[in-house]
Amino acid sequence: MDIKTLLAGAAHELVFCGSASPRLDADLLLMHLLKIDRVRLLAYPERDITDEQAAAFRGLLERRKKGEPVSYIIGQKEFWNLRFMVTPAVLIPRPETECLLEEVLRFYSPPGKNLRIGDIGTGSGIIAIVLAGELPEARVVATDISAGALAVAGSNALLHGVAGNIAFLQADIFQGIYGDFDVICSNPPYITTEKYALLPEGIRNFEPPEALLAGQDGLSLYRKIIAEGARRLKQGGRIFMETGEDQKNAVISLLQEEGCYADIYCRSDYGGMDRVLSARKR
Repeated sequence: MDIKTLLAGAAHELVFCGSASPRLDADLLLMHLLKIDRVRLLAYPERDITDEQAAAFRGLLERRKKGEPVSYIIGQKEFWNLRFMVTPAVLIPRPETECLLEEVLRFYSPPGKNLRIGDIGTGSGIIAIVLAGELPEARVVATDISAGALAVAGSNALLHGVAGNIAFLQADIFQGIYGDFDVICSNPPYITTEKYALLPEGIRNFEPPEALLAGQDGLSLYRKIIAEGARRLKQGGRIFMETGEDQKNAVISLLQEEGCYADIYCRSDYGGMDRVLSARKR
């Protein structure tokens, strides 16, 4: 069987399993198996696949048909034009989080001299690692309550050559961590209990619920982060938080109630949804 025939059949099967991107899923699985990039995959569609390769591909395809996300099957996800390792211990990076990074970098240009940045709930480490790469003179403290997530983040930092710029620490927010910050950023859990039940099965069955759920109103982590920012941000420092659908006004109210934040604004993502809230400590 050649590549073209194999992929066409796989995509057809994935259509009936509810995949939103059946051909892309099939391509990524085969690229992973054959250890080739998309250029080589598309350049040689007539290349024959061995029986052993076809059997191995069938195993990957069956996992995808059961709803397992492609990123977990192949162990990686592209973000900010970089490849990050992912495991079921971490949330799969979403492209919307790039908007948060763009906002941080809009205020803080390279090389980031003397900046101390806090990344709360680092997960796979994407925020901390991108900022450490883009702001090479900054120092980043990245926290998470999950030891498994921190192991993945540490591996990603080594992979991208920025491990020396980041301190990964197991902590709830910044509990037990000393010092103030110029920047605090976070993509916290913000899904309500009600909305969690409506998420696709591929998310509910495979991604870590502690990285998604945030109580009845979805605001529990925002309350903690905003209060911590009031204590730990330097004067003039900024806080950046990714938000979920319909949460903009509620999070703005939390910032206003704290009493020390000014210049509150919201940045939309490229789909037009309110996505990143930022504020400056007076």
